Amino acid sequence: MKLLFINGVNLNMTGIREKNVYGEQTLDEINAEIAEHFKGDECEFFQSNVEGEICTAIQSADCDGIVLNAGAFTHYSYAIRDAIASVKVPVVEVHMSNVHAREEFRNKSVISEVCRGVICGFGKNSYILAGESFRL
Repeated sequence: MKLLFINGVNLNMTGIREKNVYGEQTLDEINAEIAEHFKGDECEFFQSNVEGEICTAIQSADCDGIVLNAGAFTHYSYAIRDAIASVKVPVVEVHMSNVHAREEFRNKSVISEVCRGVICGFGKNSYILAGESFRL
């Protein structure tokens, strides 16, 4: 299985910002754990704070599934939504925190309806759960 893990805006600051929400580990450390979990599979990791770069990563993906944590883009990026809708590769939306237990604006996702599913609230394990969902 070939998986692409895409992280959006501000997730490069994981382990630095809001440790009470996102934990102590950096994104690179989390990615290493994900790669170890899926060691028999091929994993690619991409992070960008640029909306268009995320769209391009989705549109050019050559994989069995995309695990996408779009960060704040989740709540307003119709460009990312349209990129997901334009490809045949299934996408699972993930969030490390339980977005429904946080600020009200985080309850709205403009990408959920074009994703295969949504996993949130399990910290770094949200990525692993999403990746495992492609085995089902």
